[in-house]
Amino acid sequence: MSDDVLVKVEGVSKKFCRSLKRSMWYGVQDVASELLGRQGGHDQLRKNEFWAVDDVSFELRRGECLGLIGPNGAGKSTLLKMLNGLIKPDKGRITMRGRVGALIELGAGFNPILTARENIYVNGSVLGFTKKEIDRKFDAIVDFAEIEEFIDTPVQSFSSGMKVRLGFAVAAQMEPDILLIDEVLAVGDVGFRMKCFNRILKLKNLGTVIVLVSHSMLDVHRVCSTAAVISPGKFCWFESVSRAVCLYEELSLIPNTVQPRFVASPARVGKVQLFDSLGRPCSEFSTDDDILIGVEVGVEEPIVGARLVISVDSASGPLSSIGSPASGFELRLERPQNLVVFRLHNLPLLVGSYPVSVSLSGEQRTEIFDQVIHAVTINVVGPEPEPFGYGFYHIMKLEHGWNQIFPESVKSGWETNLVKWFQ
Repeated sequence: MSDDVLVKVEGVSKKFCRSLKRSMWYGVQDVASELLGRQGGHDQLRKNEFWAVDDVSFELRRGECLGLIGPNGAGKSTLLKMLNGLIKPDKGRITMRGRVGALIELGAGFNPILTARENIYVNGSVLGFTKKEIDRKFDAIVDFAEIEEFIDTPVQSFSSGMKVRLGFAVAAQMEPDILLIDEVLAVGDVGFRMKCFNRILKLKNLGTVIVLVSHSMLDVHRVCSTAAVISPGKFCWFESVSRAVCLYEELSLIPNTVQPRFVASPARVGKVQLFDSLGRPCSEFSTDDDILIGVEVGVEEPIVGARLVISVDSASGPLSSIGSPASGFELRLERPQNLVVFRLHNLPLLVGSYPVSVSLSGEQRTEIFDQVIHAVTINVVGPEPEPFGYGFYHIMKLEHGWNQIFPESVKSGWETNLVKWFQ
């Protein structure tokens, strides 16, 4: 393995059993096979088994931060546990070089009846540090965790947030070569989370490899240099964090069930397609681009006063719905097949996936002809977000302007100064 490669994962797979009794029996069989020197049986699924992680491969070099994103139950935490050596893969190989610090499960590794002071030494020893190293880092750990008042209190009386503080402080202040973090920072308060992210960035600059599992896309953008999307039966690696976020949001938002359509309707929404400003089919865009949305509409007979509505959603809910009459456009459905083009000027959306739904109705509000939920998805892949105050982040870019006023006297007030500015 190359000198600067600290994590190497080669074709790793892990299976579990849905039945507890069968799982225990399979465990006995596997232990017996290992004792007898037999290696077979791990490649095949037995009754009630399934692949929690299937054929995952990647490498991480010094200073790289990988964001693992995906829906619940996709295998992210399982992969992290295999990286930490808590469970063994059924197939493939994992090579880790250097000291590994892990914050995988809330309070994992802490003895509840021991004090925070004692747990720092126990946890540090488990991570491979000597007592002298822990002594040298002890004050920094306590200061970072902000629990000096409770340092001699048993951990069993700590809140979940305090356990996270202590666990992260031990793992991060020891400056491991590899740091594994699984979503637990979401429990901490805002101030502590920002302190953690600053520490993560410092470790990253020092050459620590970081693997972060998170459902917060803003957190992934903050610290990750690459990202991978894990979904059942699929592992997709991306050099661009933005493209990974788009795929994750697209997988999360697209409904898995067949959409109900109106049985008897005089009009139908057909194919819906995205185009760039020049009319070329396109699926990836950047903020401020012009987007064309083409909609095919079929009718049995001419319809007067029909209304077409374009709705754009995000992962957090609806963003906007625009009906064809809003700008004075008259929809004329006179032929059996009609093509309608919706132009979205200066796309205000930032990096992410935004599903587009189309609905068709008659002149009366209650007269709904057809509706297609999540007909297409607008994937915004650039520019990269700047979450630390250097640019745009979150969902939308607002049209804006900046200026600085140098008043002769602050006491003259805003009104006087703004009038002078606009003059």
